[in-house]
Amino acid sequence: MVKLLRVLRGYLFTILGIAIGVAGLVALGAMSERIVRFIEGGDRFVLGQISVAGRGMGMGTGFTAGGLLPAATIRAIAEVPGVSGVQAQVMLPLDPSTSQFMTLTQELILGVDLSVPMPNRHYRSLPVRAGRFFRDGDRRVAVVGASFAASRGLGVGGHITLEDESFEVIGVLDRMLTAPDRFVLVPIADARAQWVAKDRLLRTVLASGAVPLTASDLNTGAAVGWQEGDDPDAVALRIRDRVPGVNVQLPSELSRLLRSSTAFFSALLAGIGVLAFVIGGLSLANTMAAAVFERIRDFGVKRALGATDLQLGREVLTESLAVTLVGGLAGVGLALVLG
Repeated sequence: MVKLLRVLRGYLFTILGIAIGVAGLVALGAMSERIVRFIEGGDRFVLGQISVAGRGMGMGTGFTAGGLLPAATIRAIAEVPGVSGVQAQVMLPLDPSTSQFMTLTQELILGVDLSVPMPNRHYRSLPVRAGRFFRDGDRRVAVVGASFAASRGLGVGGHITLEDESFEVIGVLDRMLTAPDRFVLVPIADARAQWVAKDRLLRTVLASGAVPLTASDLNTGAAVGWQEGDDPDAVALRIRDRVPGVNVQLPSELSRLLRSSTAFFSALLAGIGVLAFVIGGLSLANTMAAAVFERIRDFGVKRALGATDLQLGREVLTESLAVTLVGGLAGVGLALVLG
């Protein structure tokens, strides 16, 4: 044991290099798993509904492009054959200085219309881990996603400030591994007020009276369900053909985009892992070769004393295995410590 420790001390820098490399690989693997699970969760979410948004470039992000989706347009969508339900929604970036377009990792405010059941086939109701979801008549309250709550240390009974207005957190969603993990959900009336407060252009339009708008017209998008037995893509195309002034995202298109993202990340991280293994293997081989050359005289003495080639080879391989195992275990431990 003492001899082994003495030998390992001579390979200290090699062991440190292996440990750092293994820690990096473990971290990459964990990150890859999170990304893949996140995208798969998003795939399940988008396949459960047809996402419709109003055209335009206002602050409202909608589900696809952003703009205004008036109440009359929502009624027209509801009348399209094959549609089983339409839930008006207001989706806004939490921080207006960031991108105006939705990404799976962007923090968003989502206003939901409580008078209409959620049409998403996979999420008829959002799973609440703590507290409760909205009730009729709720105002100035919020339900936050799991990742959003964790990043800000929020819990039931806490408060979050949105545009100088305080909202009480009444619920925290269970982790869904998709976009709602980073959402702040509020009643749609509060979301509409937030939109007016955030969007100077919208305030100007409302103040001028040039466009006759009511509160029910302030929607950025809608989640649309389809009737049993209908093809969601066919219903989405029907909405696109029959309802003017909307952006309709086909569920299969969104799913294909998410799956291609999964394949890209998996291939990228696999390539990085293979490269790391090759570099690590070459580094270890170079170190062991140098150590062998430095000990030629030592090996010569051992041969003179009767050591065989098999015994000398076993000694070198044992040292290589010990260095690899110690470095690998240290790397895994380092990755676990760093989370």
